[in-house]
Amino acid sequence: MQKNCRPYISPIIVFSVVIAFAALIWPIFPEWGNAPDQHIFPLYAYAADEPRFAKEGELTFLSKTGRKKIIKIDIEIADNDYERTRGLMYRRSLPDNSGMLFIFERSGTLSFWMRNTYIPLDIIFVDKNRQIVTIQKNTKPLSYAQIPSKRNAKYAVEVNGGFSDRHGIVIGDYITF
Repeated sequence: MQKNCRPYISPIIVFSVVIAFAALIWPIFPEWGNAPDQHIFPLYAYAADEPRFAKEGELTFLSKTGRKKIIKIDIEIADNDYERTRGLMYRRSLPDNSGMLFIFERSGTLSFWMRNTYIPLDIIFVDKNRQIVTIQKNTKPLSYAQIPSKRNAKYAVEVNGGFSDRHGIVIGDYITF
């Protein structure tokens, strides 16, 4: 009586085909596995998915002295995990005098990154009293580097890079929305 060896040969053949395929594909994408700042796919890969700005409210920056109005901007609001994670990813532009307000459930040290974010941003961290505690200016697009609040914050406002300098927004100023 002859034994059937087929069940043992089939997984070996499948494994061999997978290894051969990987060996053929690897030279086409040599950057895979390199530093995380490197992008595997071209920037235009997500162009069809680019979200458009949708005004959900207004936010006003107030001076720390006298709480006088500095500037009012239109905002989108990110107040759940999905929206906070996505943030301004995949956008090629942000209208002037607009931004995104991130609202967190509790105050603490916050940290952002610029993964899949194509435009430089100023990230303004704000405490539970709505006072600005940290401003990270002109963040590097497409970077995985951590961008921290230096003090506890409950809110963050992302605006176009250079916005803070153009409008004289400084640590100690306030926001209202």
